[in-house]
Amino acid sequence: MMDRLRRAPLLGRLVTVLLLATSQLTAGYDLDPDSPASVKSVSKQMAADLVSFYHGHEPGGTPGLLPYPPYFWWETGAMMGTLIDYWYYTGDTTYNDLTQQALLFQVGDTNDYMPRNQTRTEGNDDQGFWGLAVMSAAEYNFPDPPPDQPQWLALAQAVFNTQAARWDTEYCRGGLRWQIFIWNSGYDYKNTISQACFFALGARLALYTGNQSYADWAEKTWNWMMDVKYIDDKTWAVYDGANITTNCTGIVPYQFTYNAGGMLLGAAAMYNYTESKVWKTRLDNLLNGSKVFFTGPDKNIMTEVACEPNTTCNVDEHSFKAYLSRWLANVTKWAPHTYNFVMPLLRASSIAAAKQCKGGENKRMCGLVWNKDKYDNTTGVGQQMAALEITMSNLIGSSRAPVTADTGGTSIGDPGGGGDDIGRNQPAGPNYGPINGGDRFGAAILTLLVAGSMAAVMFFLFLDETSTKGPVAQFKGFHSSASAAIATLAAGGGMAAAAAAGRRRSDKEKGVSVNEKAVANVGDSGSNSLQGTDSNNTSTEAAPVAVGSIRDSGE
Repeated sequence: MMDRLRRAPLLGRLVTVLLLATSQLTAGYDLDPDSPASVKSVSKQMAADLVSFYHGHEPGGTPGLLPYPPYFWWETGAMMGTLIDYWYYTGDTTYNDLTQQALLFQVGDTNDYMPRNQTRTEGNDDQGFWGLAVMSAAEYNFPDPPPDQPQWLALAQAVFNTQAARWDTEYCRGGLRWQIFIWNSGYDYKNTISQACFFALGARLALYTGNQSYADWAEKTWNWMMDVKYIDDKTWAVYDGANITTNCTGIVPYQFTYNAGGMLLGAAAMYNYTESKVWKTRLDNLLNGSKVFFTGPDKNIMTEVACEPNTTCNVDEHSFKAYLSRWLANVTKWAPHTYNFVMPLLRASSIAAAKQCKGGENKRMCGLVWNKDKYDNTTGVGQQMAALEITMSNLIGSSRAPVTADTGGTSIGDPGGGGDDIGRNQPAGPNYGPINGGDRFGAAILTLLVAGSMAAVMFFLFLDETSTKGPVAQFKGFHSSASAAIATLAAGGGMAAAAAAGRRRSDKEKGVSVNEKAVANVGDSGSNSLQGTDSNNTSTEAAPVAVGSIRDSGE
């Protein structure tokens, strides 16, 4: 009895030690936002975990593509923007080659981020994220590509030019459609993120180049957004978009961080470019409206309020906080008066985000939810990218200002870039010449040869080697039997075809589509760009994924 009593305290102490050791292993990051060394150390580990999802630079991989499913083409462009930020904030060049390779591989035949392997579902917002990434490369003097490759500024200009040419006044008096190509689901939807990417890119190009025409387009986009009430001029909420069938009056009222972030980014660049009180007021109003995204006990932890509280965020939405984090930090450089408003929110969110990074086999992968002080058991590119961006934002105050063409920018531009894609809403294909008489004759001969070969093969397949009848007699018997069988199959096939047609009509009447893109709130099915698996010019396109009406959330 006494032995048991003596052993009990010892066992208790052992259990306590084991529990403490376990809790230390799964405690997340203890980030000190005031220590650049702490921020860089945590960022380095987060960046390594982010890149672990990407295999495009490995043998057999396709540069610029994350694994599909669940990730889509646009998110790789967003991820490359994060790796540019990582180099900008930390000076670590580990991922520079990987980043440059991906950004150059996906430019497409016309150097404007319209590669053939994405024509099935590429949207203006998808192209826009790649354009914003190379714009950052130009502004930060990210190492320039070789002279025989397209340059960062030229690529950004090409993206802008192709999108300006798609400005659509037929419906809703302006704006960009969500989709680029006419048959893609969502072609009749004008979403805020497409406008926000275009607006921000135009404002930043104006600031970098000094060309007023870019600023004019940015102003035009802002005015249109206010005119159709995608931005509420009282609450400064930024909504998701609307369908052209309602003349953009049936607004989808979801508020996502990246929509507000894109408008904030463009407004800050326009304020810096114009030094106008008008743009300062617009920027300040948007910042006040962005408070909706900060929750928790002190209302200072970034939250994807449209889907995070009820755990309905899809793969795309897992990444949205990365862009608000990135763009709020950028805002402080172009509008220094916002620093004291923005930084307390970014600091508090970064500490909370780092603390919950306890997942994965390495016990440090980051989840989506930051305001619960615990890991939510989700991992992915979006979660990792968001945690990394909010962590690195603590270094914005000590980071150099973005450059322009007049303040040290080295990237070479091409104001006419993207001209080959201006006005195109059909995918580019091989340039075959007209069919002539020789082509027809050759095709006829080839058809006869193939048909004859197939007939011979079928005859010998059905020949009964054990029969006492000769081949000619067997053929006559087979011919009569086959005729009867074909007649029977034709009758049954006609019935089946009629039934299938009836089903298709019924589905159409019920509003069911079998050729729509993946959209939000369908499990974790990502969004709108289907990936190929080969090169940027020739890869086979995947089949569309059903179903839905808009990218970010079901109506």
